Order: sequence, then structure tokens, then C-alpha cells
Amino acid sequence: MQENTFTQGNIVRGMLRFSIPYLITCFLQTFYGMADLFIVGQFNGAASITAVSVGSQLMHMLTVVIAGFAMGSTVLIGRSVGAGDRRGIAGAVSTTFAVFGALALGLTLLLLVLTFPIVYLLKVPAEAVSEAASYMRICFAGVLFITAYNVVSAIFRGLGDTRRPMYYVAAAGVVNIGLDWLLVGPLGLGAAGAAAATVVSQGISVLLGLIALKKYHTDAFRRSAGPDREDAGKIVRVGLPIALQEGLIQVSFLVITMIANSRGVEVAAAVGIVEKVISFLFLVPSAMLSTVSALSAQNAGAGRHDRSRRVLKVGCQICVGFGAVVFILCQPLAPRIVSLFVKKGDNIETVVRLGAEYLRTYSLDCIFAGIHFCFSGFFSAYGKSGYSFLHNIISIITFRIPGAWAAAVFFPATLYPMGLAAPMGSLLSVLICLYLYRRGRENWGLQPQKGDPDKR
Repeated sequence: MQENTFTQGNIVRGMLRFSIPYLITCFLQTFYGMADLFIVGQFNGAASITAVSVGSQLMHMLTVVIAGFAMGSTVLIGRSVGAGDRRGIAGAVSTTFAVFGALALGLTLLLLVLTFPIVYLLKVPAEAVSEAASYMRICFAGVLFITAYNVVSAIFRGLGDTRRPMYYVAAAGVVNIGLDWLLVGPLGLGAAGAAAATVVSQGISVLLGLIALKKYHTDAFRRSAGPDREDAGKIVRVGLPIALQEGLIQVSFLVITMIANSRGVEVAAAVGIVEKVISFLFLVPSAMLSTVSALSAQNAGAGRHDRSRRVLKVGCQICVGFGAVVFILCQPLAPRIVSLFVKKGDNIETVVRLGAEYLRTYSLDCIFAGIHFCFSGFFSAYGKSGYSFLHNIISIITFRIPGAWAAAVFFPATLYPMGLAAPMGSLLSVLICLYLYRRGRENWGLQPQKGDPDKR
């Protein structure tokens, strides 16, 4: 068993060693959807772009929900690593595969049955309905691969290993780009071709990941007596609130997409492009969430609460700095960024103008979301993932959805106000997180003491 422990040494260096490979991995995985949208935009018009943007946004929602659920496994394994409990690691791995195998089967059957109801629920413009349904149906058939990828990645993160997943996802990314170009370009399969390329690539990443996991962490399989009900309960108690939280956030994004779709294909395409760009920019906050969660879990398992607090602080600092840079750069560069994804059609200028307006204000969310992402990872490491669900549901029902609806009603000619709904919701989440953190510091052993060793 080769676990990477982060309970000793320089905290910043350890976080970078964990987060940089994970960030690269997230970039490559997100690149699947980005490549789909980019290549489809080179060969097709706004209808195909809308089909892929809506379909890939739905698949992104499904992916982050599964990844959120899998964080229960990361925390359970990470605590066992910090405590030096190898038998506990093996039991957690076996239980993880059992729990998520059943989940993948149920999701696949349910989503295939509900494909067309989902398409109509999302109010996809009539021109894009057929292609959107094809894209979703193919991706739904590959839910097993999506689930397996996130499970394997969660296990690796719990073991402190983010480097090896980077390698197998990179290989799959190369395959995805090649298949995208072949299926969408010369073969002219449109959105369906993009979906097929994504599913095949995910399958390859899963296969390589399982091979690497069994090769480099063999004890995780050999010492396990099989799935454990108590471990399953722990995974669900930590993972379910996070999955619900992520699901509600993504539902709010889908509601915003529905609002945009009802305003016409130009607005739908512009919003779809920007949502994809934002999902790319959010890779850094997402990487920090997983980093804070995994490293805090290890330190909590080792009783090093001082280091957990320092991990949270450094994660927030990194996210604020990154978000500020993104917001500043998006002000002059927004039109150029949006124009990368649309090349054909009579309404190019309108799509670019609307998309640039939306991106300029939406990019402010990179600052605030990064902070509450870090707190969510920290809360999860201490078994308080319900706190993350709480602050997100409050922000969704008070700012994200009502704000987007009000902007569409009172400012129909521009997307500037609509882009502010998410940042305002994230700001409220930050304030709630700070309150919950300060209220619970003593109970978690996090009250700072004079001469804390976490200053190293």
C-alpha cells in the first residue's frame, strides 16, 4: 500500500503537491465537454451548439452529484490513512465499489427512460430538441463509466494520490479530441458524435484507472473481507448532503438555462457557452475543495486539527487570488472568449454580445464561490457536510434562481444583471460559512492557541 500522508511537513507545499495534479486532471476531464462544444461549433450552427451545451450541462450536473457523493469515500479513506488503519482503508474501498455499483445501475435505467421528459422540461428550443435528445441518450448509456471514474478518483484522493489519475485522464483526453473531430467533422454526426466520443473516452479512463489502482494499491483489495454496512453508512452520511448540495446548485443552473432557453436560441447559445467557460474557470475552486477535504480528513484522523485549520486558510487565500485575476481579465477579454465557440450562423454577433455581457458579471463568482467551496471541503472532513447543504440551499432560494428570473423579466435586452445572480448567492454562502465555522471551532478542536504549530 502506497499512501501519501499530509499530516507532517510544510502545509503549502503539501497542498500544491496534492492540488496541482488534481487540477490538471480536472482540466482534462472538463476538456471533454469543452472539446465537444468547440468542435461542434466549428462544423454546426446555433441549434447544435445549444444541444451540446444543454446536454453537457446536464451531464456535468450528474457528474458533480456523483463526485459529491463519492467525497464520502474520500473522507472515510483519508481518515483511515491519517490514523494508519490499513484494514479500514481496504474495507472502505470494497464498500465504495458496492455502493456506487448499485447507484450506477439505477441511474442508467432511470435516465434512459426519462430522456425526452428531461429535454422538454429544460425547454430546449425546438430547433435543438432532436440533437439534444440524441446527445443525452448516448451519455446516459455511459453513466456507468461516469460513476466508475469518479469512484476511482475519490479512492485515489483518499489515499493522497492525485498524480496517477492525471495520467490516465490525459490519455483519454487525447482519444476524446480525436474522436470528436472524426465523428463531428468528416462523419457529420453532430451532437450524437460528440456524445459518443465522450462516452468512449470516459470508458478508457476508467479502465486505465482501475489497472493503476490495483497495481499500486494492492493491499486495498487483498485485506478487505467485503462491503461493510457501517462503512456504507459513513459514506452516505458524509456524501449524501454533498451530493444534494451539488445537485441543488446544478438544478439552479438548469433553471437559469430554462429561463435563457425561453428567451430564444441566441440567448440559449450565449448562456450555454458561458456556463461551459465558467465550469472551466471553476476548476481551481473545485480542486481546492477536494484538496481541503482530503488533507483535512487525514489531519483530523491524526488529531492534527491545527493543520486542518491552516489547510482551510491557505485554500481560501488561493481561491480569492485566482478569482480576482479571472474577474479582471474577463472584463476586456469576454467577447474574444465567447467568440471562440461560435463560428457559423447569421446570429454570431448577437450570441457574442450577449455571452460577453453574461461572462463579465458572472466571472465575479470565481472569488466568492472559491471561499465557500473550501469551507464545504473542510466541513465534510469533520462530518459536517450538512452545513454545506444548508448554506447552498439558502443561497439558491434567496438569490440564484429569483435573481436570474428577475433579471430576465426586468432586463430583457441584456444579460449583465442575470450574471450577478450567482455571485450574490455565493456571497451569502460565504457569510453563512464564516458564522458556522466560528460557532463550531471549539467543538472541533480548532480554537487557535498561542504558539500554534500550523504557522510553519
